[in-house]
Amino acid sequence: MKINQIKGVLQKNMDILKSQYGVKTIGVFGSFSRGDERGGSDIDMLVEFSKPVGFFKFIELEEFLGKLTGKKVDLVTKKALKPAIKNEILQEVSYV
Repeated sequence: MKINQIKGVLQKNMDILKSQYGVKTIGVFGSFSRGDERGGSDIDMLVEFSKPVGFFKFIELEEFLGKLTGKKVDLVTKKALKPAIKNEILQEVSYV
């Protein structure tokens, strides 16, 4: 699966992502956004929520995204990004 396919799957499911999980924005970063992913690569996604989301709903979303893409998804919020790599990630993220 390439980044355009991932973004297509996310776009097709955006209504569900917004209504059931409170997703405001979502994007892909890391190896898939750079095009240097390998067979075992997970998909790194940056998410912003329109409302506060609890831990279990966050994990449920991560698992749902994994089922949609057929890959392990590593989901993170801007707030959780480590300062040392935050700017790099924000520059390479490809939003849906």
